[in-house]
Amino acid sequence: MRLLLVEDDDHVAAALSAVLARHGFQVVHARNGEEALRAVLPDSHPDKQPFGVVLLDLGLPDQDGYQVCGKLRKLTSTPVIMVTARSDVRSRIHGLNLGADDYVVKPYDTGELLARIHAVSRRTGATDDAQQGATGEALRLGPVVIELPTRRVSVDGADVQLTRKEFDLLALLAQRPGVVFRREQIISEVWRTSWEGTGRTLEVHVASLRSKLRMPALIETVRGVGYRLVAPAGA
Repeated sequence: MRLLLVEDDDHVAAALSAVLARHGFQVVHARNGEEALRAVLPDSHPDKQPFGVVLLDLGLPDQDGYQVCGKLRKLTSTPVIMVTARSDVRSRIHGLNLGADDYVVKPYDTGELLARIHAVSRRTGATDDAQQGATGEALRLGPVVIELPTRRVSVDGADVQLTRKEFDLLALLAQRPGVVFRREQIISEVWRTSWEGTGRTLEVHVASLRSKLRMPALIETVRGVGYRLVAPAGA
């Protein structure tokens, strides 16, 4: 997947680009908003695949990252992940309202950032052939089978009827077994809103999934952080 990294700090960009390259991404680095906007224009690289994701730093030298996000939304539907040190709730809400698909606060864990990149790619269908081959058919976790294209879930061959949000929640956790997803991240990716006032909804959906799948240990609560999917033995 081609990824546009919008970051004015060359040292940060070089380190992150190296990590992303090791995970199969083709990184294009833009140092300011103007370069980022030029890069996403359809005729900028006619022989290249479109970007799968944009990682957008907010502290850019020529214009505020929020402005860049708004302009990007008028030019492309490519998912945008804001990456910034601005951690207050108001800033996160503002970024999501402008059209960002996710919001990651520095300093961040690289594994979590990669998980978020893959999550927004799956949501928007911005995947390359290799990713489609890995996730296009089904996720198998012991007796649990999650068919992403048809949104069908079965346990030991028996279909389990899930609501739309229950399926989205299960699919999100199942893409990265063992990885802890923060509550705020889950709310952002599944409900497309901020954490405030939605915590109880998440708890209810987790409880419902445990009951419907009849596998209460499948989704583990990590106190004070969030949830993770624990793959059954032999999965």
